[in-house]
Amino acid sequence: MSTRHILLGLLAIGPRHGYDLKRRHDERFPQARPLAYGQVYTTLQRLVRDGLAEIEETSSDGGPERTMYRRTDAGERELADWAMSVTPPAPFVANEIFTKVVVAILSGGDPAAYLAAQRASHMQRMRELTAVKSAQGADLATVLSADYALTHLNADLRWMTTTAGRLATLTAEVDAT
Repeated sequence: MSTRHILLGLLAIGPRHGYDLKRRHDERFPQARPLAYGQVYTTLQRLVRDGLAEIEETSSDGGPERTMYRRTDAGERELADWAMSVTPPAPFVANEIFTKVVVAILSGGDPAAYLAAQRASHMQRMRELTAVKSAQGADLATVLSADYALTHLNADLRWMTTTAGRLATLTAEVDAT
């Protein structure tokens, strides 16, 4: 996830304070990890430094100082280029589940039990996501985000099933090296 580009995208609708950008991020990307305020303000400072955003105004209105940011023309071009660039598939997939299976074999653990526990955890998360997307009034962004996560979890489950069926062969290969 590119926080820089997300904030530029949120600034497309007009100047905003950091607090408002954080709130809008959490609304627009409900299944994503919420942004920390510190991350928002650090990213905004970098955008200003890089000429992609600028400070429109700073006011206090009797309370804490609030800075309003707006996207620059360079920020608009940067966002357009990023949004249209194809995200290449990762050349290598870091799979923590596979790593734990191999480590369980190496350390004399029980990889089958680990896979069963991981499967149960995935199934629980899938039930949670299904409830989120099926909730009355769920907006399309929430549904699509949940669908994306469910698809990935389902792929993991298929992989776990295949791996569980091949544990004897994998154990023999790992033990032979």
